[in-house]
Amino acid sequence: QVQLVESGGGLVQAGGSLRLSCAASEHTFSTYAVGWFRQAPGKEREFVGAVNWNGFSTYANSVKGRFTISRENAKNAVYLQMNSLKPEDTAVYHCAARAGRMLYPDYYEYDYWGQGTQVTVSS
Repeated sequence: QVQLVESGGGLVQAGGSLRLSCAASEHTFSTYAVGWFRQAPGKEREFVGAVNWNGFSTYANSVKGRFTISRENAKNAVYLQMNSLKPEDTAVYHCAARAGRMLYPDYYEYDYWGQGTQVTVSS
């Protein structure tokens, strides 16, 4: 059972940056695919981006060019660097993980989820 803990959320002004972290309990996390999702009040869960075991990543069009996912396998961690933040990026951000070598953009493909961290972008 992989446990995931997100951190790094907070309140930031539009145009600012935040870096979210996703820390895992398992040393085998380096072999897992990881996705980031977000959910704003009254809205459905939305794919943000994903990274595979080898560091390749993909992003939703809404964040492409502004957000970057990276991983630090020695620390069992994955990061979501968010730049040029907009008020519409406000949401609870979750990381998710699963075994597998591909990139997985759909939330139902993931087995493990973190509790989420709140990101609020003020205008």
